Amino acid sequence: MPEQNSKVWRTLQQYGFTPIAIVAFVLMFLVPFVVHDEFLLRLLIVGLIYACLAMGFDFTAGFINIVNFGYAAFMGLGAYTSAILAVKFGLSPFIGFLVAPLVTAVAGLLTGLLTLRLRGIFAAVFTWFVGLALMSVCANWVSLTKGHNGLSVPYLFSDPSNKPYYFVIALLCLITWVIMNRFARGHAGLTYKAIGDDMNAAMAAGINPTKVKVINFTVSCFIAGLAGAFYAHFVGVLTPKVMHTSNTIEVMAMAYLGGRGSIWGGFLAAIVFIPLLEYLKFLAEYRLIIYGILLVAVMIFYPDGFSGFVTNKLKKTKFGIFCRNLLQKLSPVKAKS
Repeated sequence: MPEQNSKVWRTLQQYGFTPIAIVAFVLMFLVPFVVHDEFLLRLLIVGLIYACLAMGFDFTAGFINIVNFGYAAFMGLGAYTSAILAVKFGLSPFIGFLVAPLVTAVAGLLTGLLTLRLRGIFAAVFTWFVGLALMSVCANWVSLTKGHNGLSVPYLFSDPSNKPYYFVIALLCLITWVIMNRFARGHAGLTYKAIGDDMNAAMAAGINPTKVKVINFTVSCFIAGLAGAFYAHFVGVLTPKVMHTSNTIEVMAMAYLGGRGSIWGGFLAAIVFIPLLEYLKFLAEYRLIIYGILLVAVMIFYPDGFSGFVTNKLKKTKFGIFCRNLLQKLSPVKAKS
């Protein structure tokens, strides 16, 4: 029986379900039963959209050390794909949730094949060019996207309440969490880290860096398309502005503030900072400046981001010691001190 429990626990850990994560997700799904203010609930939904995007972005930037400056464009591609399927072909938005991520994954695959043979800033700049090209297509293909006039998109639910939308995006966050952790905690995650830390050493160990990076990039773009499909049917109107680089910068800020390579750090940063800055309207206009100041502070004082800060603090608290002891009892592999 203990061996069976250990096996189950080990399987849960592979998908990122630590005791703290399980409690956090339970609390996340209980939020609509506690928060009845529609405006606040809407802000939390926006925060969860950015949480999905931050996890997907960090999967590339934090593991293979490639910054996808066109990430918002891939999200916009997913949004427009789902919207056009609904508007032009009358398909259900939920079908768009299945098709849009596949379209963005294919776009990510093609971009990766062209881009990821390059290194450093060259790959980042190329992804930026791809993002600008996608935004230009959406702006100029007026017959299909309505350009800057905006494409009216059917809402996901006829109910004006934000609660159904919250449960859907919370479920998408959970799916994103499972996908990201399944890759990050397995053999693939070690491969990504090896390439991100030292590509030459990884190549010497027999790793094909281009193949691995393309797979990573494709999965990241899949997540962007998933979040974009929800966004389209949540806001109801799409313009090419959704693909603007400033949105990528905001996602990048969440991933870096949370801590590169942590996945959960970007998730937590997004659900804290995005609703907070939206709620404090007088700060919303200066959000990019605020992100810049916070990023500089993080680089100076806590290079590992919020996740590194929390991890270090937990090691010194009774709660952290309790969690480590719990892991040692439930898992046959001792938790690292």
